[in-house]
Amino acid sequence: MTNKWSRLLLCVVLVAMTSLWAAAQDDTSSNSKGEVRNITGCLTKSGTGNEYLLTGTDGSTWEIHANNSVNLSDHVGQKVEARGVVAHDKTHNMKEDAKQMGNDAGMKNNTSEHGHLKVTSVHKLGESCEQ
Repeated sequence: MTNKWSRLLLCVVLVAMTSLWAAAQDDTSSNSKGEVRNITGCLTKSGTGNEYLLTGTDGSTWEIHANNSVNLSDHVGQKVEARGVVAHDKTHNMKEDAKQMGNDAGMKNNTSEHGHLKVTSVHKLGESCEQ
């Protein structure tokens, strides 16, 4: 008799755990960090090659690798609006969520967003970043 109750309890626990896991996998929130972004900020050259850094007016920082669709070198040192999508969005979302949870738990950390952006267009908003 005890063996039957143990099996039943085990099945109930497994069903509950599976349901919780499935619900956690369903990420359909409308504010996904992987959606198309418009970021306004200062574009600077970073390192060697085709690497750039966009520092957003909100304090976020974005690493950008040049591509054939956008000429970033013409906009270095200028205030720009860049449009693109977050590279490796699932990893980016987990990292940003972990930073936010740490901040919510009282850790003193930098909660400014940082990531890699695949830029599809860039528009100059000002001649220099001081504007």
